[in-house]
Amino acid sequence: MTRPKALITGASSGIGKSYARRLAGRGYDLVLVARDKARLEALAGELEASGAASEILVADLTQSADVGRVEQKLESDAALTFFLNNAGIATVEPQLNTKVETIERLVALNVTAATRLALAAGRAFTARKSGTIVNMASAVAVNPERFNGVYSGSKAFLLALSNALTRELNANGVTIQTVLPGITRTEIWERAGKDVETLPPEKTMDVDELVDAALKGLELGERITIPSLPDANDLAEAEAARLKLGPNLSWQHPAARYLG
Repeated sequence: MTRPKALITGASSGIGKSYARRLAGRGYDLVLVARDKARLEALAGELEASGAASEILVADLTQSADVGRVEQKLESDAALTFFLNNAGIATVEPQLNTKVETIERLVALNVTAATRLALAAGRAFTARKSGTIVNMASAVAVNPERFNGVYSGSKAFLLALSNALTRELNANGVTIQTVLPGITRTEIWERAGKDVETLPPEKTMDVDELVDAALKGLELGERITIPSLPDANDLAEAEAARLKLGPNLSWQHPAARYLG
């Protein structure tokens, strides 16, 4: 039988690389997307030695044309049943002094590319009436005060996008999960100009533990997975409080306290 395929962005290191290994072990062939061809080839060789075929797609997802090539792959390859929307960058620059170049590149990757690819996967999977989309956000999506606001905002956007897509996707047989990691030991810190070894070790999760927890959350049917959160009821209560606002967010007239 034909093996299912998973497409992973940001596959050359960190979270994406760990997912590739785990999914290969679960019977998936891979489409590996990242900028670093040499790293992708090394990972593909490793996975193929374990029995998983890998296709490499070298792409810089800050570039619209490269995003378009990945969109086309998602929509045209009927064997694809799993999409990990993982590519992203961070910044630790002071909030009010974040460089314009940093903002534009971060938004291009974390927001524009992530949105285009989530929607492409959504179109493809709903047409096939099956599939799984995993959007890799961050715990700062719900706790933005803890990090650079541009990065936090980009991850809050991805969480909001997932929330908005959930009903339509679920109605068409598609699963969508948003993962909100805390501090994770990956190269994103070094690329942002921060030594991960200076971060509190008791707060820093190893990448394989994170991925295993996220996959377990998917198996449990979680729409949002926060791997570090001890009590799932805390998230359920926060979501319930947010949804409680819904019926009163739009009326013809202002609330009484704003009148008179």
